[in-house]
Amino acid sequence: MSLLLNGQRILPAVHKLKDVEAVLASPYSYMVLLGGHLGQLKSIVDLAKQHEKKVLLHADLIDGLKNDESAAEFLCQSIQPAGIISTRASVISRTKQNGLIAIQRLFLIDSDALERSYSLLDKYRPDYIEVLPGVIPDIIQEVKERSGIPIIAGGLIRTQEHIRQALEAGASAITTSRKELWKATI
Repeated sequence: MSLLLNGQRILPAVHKLKDVEAVLASPYSYMVLLGGHLGQLKSIVDLAKQHEKKVLLHADLIDGLKNDESAAEFLCQSIQPAGIISTRASVISRTKQNGLIAIQRLFLIDSDALERSYSLLDKYRPDYIEVLPGVIPDIIQEVKERSGIPIIAGGLIRTQEHIRQALEAGASAITTSRKELWKATI
């Protein structure tokens, strides 16, 4: 089992406060917060910390915040999540400078985009790569082998079989907002 995120293989991804509460009551240590309003982030992250949970915050999806280096600095210094997820290399770079977990979100659109992504991954070296969609096992394996960076698979993961395939392809973990998969046996 991977040491990624203390060996946690399923990362619950939440949109709503009700879903945050479900993760707080779960055995998971880490959760992915998919946005939310800027004014609510600090209280959510603090609540998670009170329950000994760690938040990986998706910076690109925050309402009321421009996603740039200044925003990343603000999130790192003021909100203080365990880590930040972003598609933007500058946000990943600033997150790493602040000593938080930096997760580069990578959309598998086409071969050209994938090739361009490899040079960015080499330059910025995020701690982890979140590959979307996470249901393409051979590409998960390729990205892991070419980058040498641990992979998190996300997007369109709808079944336990999808989870199994992603993990067997080399993903260290998966993200999912499907609550029924939070209890998957893998």
